[in-house]
Amino acid sequence: MAGSKAFHRHTVQFRVPTTALPVCRSGHLAWSGSVDRLPATTMSTDHIDDPHSAAVEQLEQFGLSGYAARTFVALASLGTGTARAISEVSEVPRTRVYDAIDELHDRGLVDIQQSSPKQFWAISAETASRTFEHELQQRAERLRTALGELEPATYQAEQRGVWTVDGDTAITDRLLEFFDSADEEIVYMTVEDLLTEELLAGLAAAADRGVSIKLGGVSEPVQDRIQEAIPEATLFESLWVWSETAAGRLMMVDREQTLVSALVNDADAAPTDPRSETAIWGAGESNSLVVILRAIFTWRLETLATE
Repeated sequence: MAGSKAFHRHTVQFRVPTTALPVCRSGHLAWSGSVDRLPATTMSTDHIDDPHSAAVEQLEQFGLSGYAARTFVALASLGTGTARAISEVSEVPRTRVYDAIDELHDRGLVDIQQSSPKQFWAISAETASRTFEHELQQRAERLRTALGELEPATYQAEQRGVWTVDGDTAITDRLLEFFDSADEEIVYMTVEDLLTEELLAGLAAAADRGVSIKLGGVSEPVQDRIQEAIPEATLFESLWVWSETAAGRLMMVDREQTLVSALVNDADAAPTDPRSETAIWGAGESNSLVVILRAIFTWRLETLATE
């Protein structure tokens, strides 16, 4: 990264998880998420300690070379400038500024004035944000189409054993997939910190399809939030109070798909450190995890149905 020069104009901040945006060898962006869950690329008013480095890093994540990213950030600070001025501000060698400008010009990020010497102008932060968002959406859609054509006609519904998944983002993805597949019933437990608006929207969408939403053993804040979003959701008493355990989430869909997560800390973690989340899931009527959880809840759910 370049040094810590101060930049004050048109600094770009893109809220994109760097681990989710690998750059291919061709220099093109490879998006690994769902097109319906794109990261927000709108401008933020949050303070950034080092806006220069943050902007360069995010531009590189969108597939720009290091020289091009530093050139764009420098030019955004200058407004307009010559190759000499850009080189002085960005610490990009002057001979490489022209290559960087060509790269930026091809991406529609910089305009060129054919004067002597040539002047270069960077598009605004807002326009740059829209440009990258549009590009990201196009790439995500192409990726989804390509992967969709590779998928088998039907997934194996019966899964032997259980599968593990780590991290709240990946676990949320699995939950949303299960919510989308629900036809009749979702049993869901969670702690308040893990109940995101995205998950609420997934539950609400299932409820709109006529899926029964049942909540057991959750805390009052969780009950209130879900029932505000989904008034028809049903509460029932479980064998334990979910919010008083080290558990994170429990889900059972149509009594054939289950997921259970726990919040854990490493041995060296301090008590105040945020806990990481890990989960196991299984699918199929005879899957071991499904059988166990279905047995735990069947009596209570059937009793609820007769009340």
